[in-house]
This record gives sequence, structure tokens and C-alpha cells, in this order.
Amino acid sequence: MSTRGIEYLKEKRTPHTVVKYRHQEKGAEFAAQAVGFPLSRTVKTLVVALDNGLFALALMPGDRQLSMKKMAAACGGKKAALADSAAAQRLTGYLVGGISPFGTKKKLPALMDKSLQFCEEVLINAGRRGIMLKMNAGDIARLTGAKLVDLAL
Repeated sequence: MSTRGIEYLKEKRTPHTVVKYRHQEKGAEFAAQAVGFPLSRTVKTLVVALDNGLFALALMPGDRQLSMKKMAAACGGKKAALADSAAAQRLTGYLVGGISPFGTKKKLPALMDKSLQFCEEVLINAGRRGIMLKMNAGDIARLTGAKLVDLAL
């Protein structure tokens, strides 16, 4: 089973391991529990709408909540909010609960919570519900061009 995200990593020759699980509900907490991986190293990919009409990706540890104020400030704005499901799907080409930062339909700027920068291995969505990628957080930041900032509440 492959996704655009997995194909992207293969193209870029980036080391990763595909981890499958039985998807029963959305969320990093369920995914981490299903595969027995720490929630603090399970990355959620959030599509955020900015007050200037643009969108960005926020890559957050599963055990932390995104600060919209910090996200907006890091993007040079005043306000930010989670994008609605339809916008997130249109921009990424992925269903909510399966959004990967790799192989998105539209290239979106990415910001990664700096707490992830030294993680040797993290889990991140592969582009389909029930499929995760185990890989180095530094590779994620490099491939997405993510800016490392404090994004947590």
C-alpha cells in the first residue's frame, strides 16, 4: 500500500518505515496507542488558516496543543485558526485524520514545534488513515522546509 507521501519520500531517498494500524478514530493519541509509540513523538499535521487568507502546516507533538497566537505570530499575522475539513482536504489532497506534510496537492509553508527537533524517530501520517511513517524529525523539517519555533500552548 502506498500514498503520495510515501512516494515522495522514496523519490527523495529518505529513510522511513511504514507502520500500519487499524484506524478506528482520528487523532494522534489513538494512532500512538494503536502502535505502542510515545504520544510525545507522534506528530500531528494540522492545516491552519491565517488572517491574510493564506494557509500553513503546523507539525505538533501529539501530546501538545497548538497555540494559534504563536502560530499567527510565527507567520507574520495576528490571527490563525484550524482550517475547516473541506479546505484542508482541498489543499492537501488528504482526508483529515490522514494528512501528511509530504506530497500535498498545494505546497504549504510548514512550521514545526521546536520540541521535535532532536527526536531521532517520530511517527507522522503517511497520507492515509491507518498508515504512519517512522522517521527522523530532522528529515521532516528538511523536506518540508519547516521553520522550527515554539508553537505549543
